[in-house]
Amino acid sequence: MKVLLMKDVFKLGRAGDVKKVADGYGRNFLIPQGLAMLATPGAIKQADRIRSNAAERRAALNNELGGLAEKIAGLRLLFPAKAGETDKLYGSITTQQIADAVEEATTFTVKRQQLEVQPIRTLGEHTVVARLTMDLVPEFTVVVYREGESAPLEGAEEAEEEIEVVEEEVAEESVEEAEEETEEA
Repeated sequence: MKVLLMKDVFKLGRAGDVKKVADGYGRNFLIPQGLAMLATPGAIKQADRIRSNAAERRAALNNELGGLAEKIAGLRLLFPAKAGETDKLYGSITTQQIADAVEEATTFTVKRQQLEVQPIRTLGEHTVVARLTMDLVPEFTVVVYREGESAPLEGAEEAEEEIEVVEEEVAEESVEEAEEETEEA
């Protein structure tokens, strides 16, 4: 079935696009929700008007949510959790918990459906994508640490990585020196 999208639909298209969809998806979801209409010749003539109206709405919404996207992009949320010896959590950090933490940090309500994240079931840093609009998709970090321990500092992992890199460079230099000594002998 061909439908004319009346509103932007995630993973399908933008308003004004004509798309071929499964009959059930069109009849049971898109059309009743007001997201699309049957792509009749008369409806297709309205596509340009629908596209221009949607572009204006999208631009206004992007301007409105632009500041929020900047706030969210810099977020670093900390979650204490119980975990076993292998750093696996007893349970998981849910998208609802993350949405509540974002709301607390920014005073803006983000629905859990707007968050894209793999299930968080281990300690450490995890990247979360917040899909505010089709154009605004900021990423932020969720840090899960063992309950009862102090929260990790922001630069601690970077410092550890630098130390590891320096250790690797020193090890490489000592290997090169050993090779040079064996060549000289």
